[in-house]
Amino acid sequence: MDDDDRVLLVHFQFPEWTLWATPGGGVEPGESLEVAIRRELKEEVGLVDVELGPVIWERTHEFEFAEYSGQHEKFFLVHTSTDVIAPTFSKQELLAERLTGSRWWTVREIREASDEQFAPRRLAALLETLLKNGPPETVIDTGV
Repeated sequence: MDDDDRVLLVHFQFPEWTLWATPGGGVEPGESLEVAIRRELKEEVGLVDVELGPVIWERTHEFEFAEYSGQHEKFFLVHTSTDVIAPTFSKQELLAERLTGSRWWTVREIREASDEQFAPRRLAALLETLLKNGPPETVIDTGV
């Protein structure tokens, strides 16, 4: 999130559907979650000067796609004072991961974007609660 309470989302395009989700990705062998999220933020959106907070949400999503049968995600609360998006990955590297764009969103914009899909599906409500109450005391299961 930035100083204006906007959340940075990346756009994924798959053959059958598209979706906006938080930046992130897989954890490399021997890599901690903290190192992985910092690497992914740098690669996908170019964020390096961030305040890494606690894990606030998690979800398990089962699906069939290529060599994957699903994923387990942990969502960190991350804060930055910049709104610059400058991935270190090339356009080709981003497209190889099916990333076709990124942008900052307000909760209101997410709520009003009826023609878009978000992950998790109740992202707007989760963000509203986070902004109102701060980080949860225990990790919240977001559902799909």
